Amino acid sequence: MTSSYQSTRWSLSDLFPAQDSPELSNAIALLESQTVEFENLRSRLSVEMDPEDFVEIIQHYEQLSHQAYRIYSFASPSFASNTQDQAAQTFMAQVEQLMAGLQNRTIFFSLWWKSLDDITATRLSQIAGDYTYWLKEMRNFKPHTLSESEEKIINIKNVTGSSAFTTLYDSLTNRYIFKINVDGDEKELTRGELMVFARSHEPDLRAKAYRELYRVYEKDANILGQIYQTLVRDWHNEQIDLRKFNSPISARNLHNDIPDSVINTLLEVSQKNAVVFQRFFRLKARLIGLDRLRRYDIYAPVAKADKKYEFNQAVEMVLDSFREFDPAIARMAQQVLDANHLDSEVRKGKRSGAFCSTVTPDLTPWVLVNYQGRPDDVATLAHELGHAIHSLLANHHSVFTQQSSLPLAETASTFAEMVLIDQLLAKETDPAVRRDLLFRQVDDSFATIMRQSFFALFEQQAHEMIQNGASVEDLADAYSQNLRAQFGDAVEINPEFRWEWVSIPHIFHVPFYVYAYAFGQLLVLSLYQQFKAEGESFKPRYLKILSAGGSNDPARILADAGVDISDPAFWQGGFDVIDRLVSDLEALTTS
Repeated sequence: MTSSYQSTRWSLSDLFPAQDSPELSNAIALLESQTVEFENLRSRLSVEMDPEDFVEIIQHYEQLSHQAYRIYSFASPSFASNTQDQAAQTFMAQVEQLMAGLQNRTIFFSLWWKSLDDITATRLSQIAGDYTYWLKEMRNFKPHTLSESEEKIINIKNVTGSSAFTTLYDSLTNRYIFKINVDGDEKELTRGELMVFARSHEPDLRAKAYRELYRVYEKDANILGQIYQTLVRDWHNEQIDLRKFNSPISARNLHNDIPDSVINTLLEVSQKNAVVFQRFFRLKARLIGLDRLRRYDIYAPVAKADKKYEFNQAVEMVLDSFREFDPAIARMAQQVLDANHLDSEVRKGKRSGAFCSTVTPDLTPWVLVNYQGRPDDVATLAHELGHAIHSLLANHHSVFTQQSSLPLAETASTFAEMVLIDQLLAKETDPAVRRDLLFRQVDDSFATIMRQSFFALFEQQAHEMIQNGASVEDLADAYSQNLRAQFGDAVEINPEFRWEWVSIPHIFHVPFYVYAYAFGQLLVLSLYQQFKAEGESFKPRYLKILSAGGSNDPARILADAGVDISDPAFWQGGFDVIDRLVSDLEALTTS
């Protein structure tokens, strides 16, 4: 029996019925009582305590964390659903204040744990089970931990500091309305709707879309740039001046539990392979009849195949591709749909882009997309459902160890996209659509690997420049140089792209998040080659990676799959896959 799926907004009722509901009020009251109970356990913490008592205290901490995650995860999606809703904005601010207070009242545990000597810590954690890696990772931050009073001040100030500035950025940018004239008809669009035209087969429409995008952002570029400068200074004040990290990116690397040397290698190999994508852009220019691509044309389709997919059709395609790989995977994706945890509508005020929100191991994740029927919207749906599958495969872990570190968090999502594309290629009979799909694979690899790596390189430069007094204009100039290094002479960089950086939410929300995409894509290219070569025998190894969640460090989890992330040859192997695909496309288009 075929189901009929409609594009709708999600339901948050599995968390709470409403913001003013008794259930939410009772949950906040319960969190308060759990916190008081946990605070009363402080006197039991000692170097002589039994490991059993230690684990019991952790379990108390997990219970209150479980409750806190539910409350926060109700406020955050409510705000994402409509960033212009004042009630949602106010409630989000109240919950952030509540969470800061909670952190301050419970911080004594992590500070005590990090203060122990190694012998005592090893003795106490000997029966910690699934909590073991979480405890180990916490102690990684021992050299960067401040006194209890200092940590509390940082938590409080973040609410009205960095968190407030990122909320302001979201509120400003998600209210933007973009106007574009199409066939004499002026349309008012969200950013997601506007960017449909960035992949139009009409060059003028592509240019119009990008010019309008950056016209709107440039109007607020000074204030958006100042927000970014403030966030960068805040990051430096805390991570470098107070916590004594070696560099701004080192703080993120430790949170991801990946050595600085590995990320340096990833970015160096990415820079070296920019020429692979430059070859691709020269090929694309020739095929669409241009001497040289403009930056407007990066995602231009090679064939005039404006194929659209109804939402129901897209869901069926995604589920079918998952089912072909493994029926259990498809059932997990179905679980998100059956729970009404998918928000796919396009509407004003809704957060742009897409994400998956994992709350606690006992709850099905929530997924947000802005579905408009394009092939890449279908791929985005597969991508975000892949994140949900990753969480569900790891839901046997604790609240503290279910979610993987950022670089591994892109594994299931990117793999899900590749499974989908493979099926589309196998079933598509229209040559124009097939060629478009092949070119989209390289387009997407560029967007996920090269673009994100150069964002990370820009972040490194921007953090240094801001400390040296750089203005917003100076940063825009530096970003223009970054684009020229990325594209070489293969692409003409149009002037308005100097403001692209103020339109990238990740560099505002989570400094140095972006390299996780490049890490994940190159990893998946390696894993997918193994899958194509080995077939069924590969699947248990892959599912083991996903089911590990965040219960161990990335290097150890991947070592079980035969991946050495410290070896430059591993990263180069991913680029070699792309290089072969570009060569195949060159041969295909000259034959």
